[in-house]
Amino acid sequence: MSLVSRETDFFVTIGHPELVAAITAEIAASGPIPFVRFMELALYHPTFGYYMRPPESGAERIGWSGDFYTSSDVHPILGQALAKQARQLDAILGHPDPFTVVEMGPGKGLLAKHFLSACRVNPDDSFSQRLRYVLIERSPAMQELQRQNLLHGLCEPGRITWLEGLDSLAEHSVTGLCFSNELPDAFPVHRIQIENGQAQEICVDYDGATFVECLRPLSSPEVQQYLTNLRLSLPDGYQTEINTAAVRWMEQVARAIDRGLAITIDYGHTAQDLYGPDRAKGTLLCYYSQMTSENPYERVGLQDMTSHVDFSTLATVGEDQGLRVTGFTNQMSFLMGLGLEDFLSKMDPEGAEFRAAIHLVRPEGMGRTFKVLIQHKGIEKPTLDGLAFKPFFGSALTLHHAA
Repeated sequence: MSLVSRETDFFVTIGHPELVAAITAEIAASGPIPFVRFMELALYHPTFGYYMRPPESGAERIGWSGDFYTSSDVHPILGQALAKQARQLDAILGHPDPFTVVEMGPGKGLLAKHFLSACRVNPDDSFSQRLRYVLIERSPAMQELQRQNLLHGLCEPGRITWLEGLDSLAEHSVTGLCFSNELPDAFPVHRIQIENGQAQEICVDYDGATFVECLRPLSSPEVQQYLTNLRLSLPDGYQTEINTAAVRWMEQVARAIDRGLAITIDYGHTAQDLYGPDRAKGTLLCYYSQMTSENPYERVGLQDMTSHVDFSTLATVGEDQGLRVTGFTNQMSFLMGLGLEDFLSKMDPEGAEFRAAIHLVRPEGMGRTFKVLIQHKGIEKPTLDGLAFKPFFGSALTLHHAA
């Protein structure tokens, strides 16, 4: 499934042939395209994109044998903890009927499976009877995989539904919880480079053999507005990513919620850290067969692409839309607050299950790398078990120009 083009006496592997053809045709017709468009096509082209195309027979995109794995591939404990947090929220909201859970970017459906399984510990209780679970997934291939993982007896028929986008939810229609695990890091991003004190957009051209980069003026006023809001002073040569899609997404999340919480779990940083001097080349990474690469122009459509999340901007955008910051923590502290020790006490400390669960909270790994942003709307600021431990100061999310 690789397109190979002859250049002198050797072959250069570019990527999925039909996808590469579609991208090069667009470049030929309109000239160099912004990197954000290249990433959109590579990941989400409706027919040939990485996430949109059904995997090869027997292959796995996400998981231990795939290109990358998520917390849900490691152990069910994150889904169990989220279910426990949802029950606490249900009590805060006064036990609404229905209590709606919206999972955005549900991957293989494993987190939903773990969440729903935890809710069935006592299937006769009121919470499990009032629960409605909505999965937001644009990829037909991923929807099919999720259905396979969620078909058998987790809920009564009709309690699980699929929507292609948040825009399919009516405004103020959610009383309950909206959450995502490793979603905004996969949104297509603008890449910029500072030249002579001005931000220039990194664009993608094709030289007949491979994709090459060039600089052009910013392609969207949204990018300039994002930079203006940050009030950054970046040196010449500095490269970084601007995730305007995450801004639009957070606005949609805020509009959908009437009363409840939004929980965003992902790897990322505050703006002050993300746009600091130690990330002068940005954070874009590609994943293929559990290996990382900084080259997005090889294996196009055959590898994942991600960039780190700017949690300060997500928090600020949410505040502007009435979605208040409840707290900001890391995955280790979130799980500890929701009873990590109780979960672990039921496992054999010498067993594989225990080691897998510990992998999610190792300080040098997923425990601190993954952050958890919790926001509330339509209710007074709640006291949540998931925020019992506070590894960050309350002002950590504040855009540093306003600190």
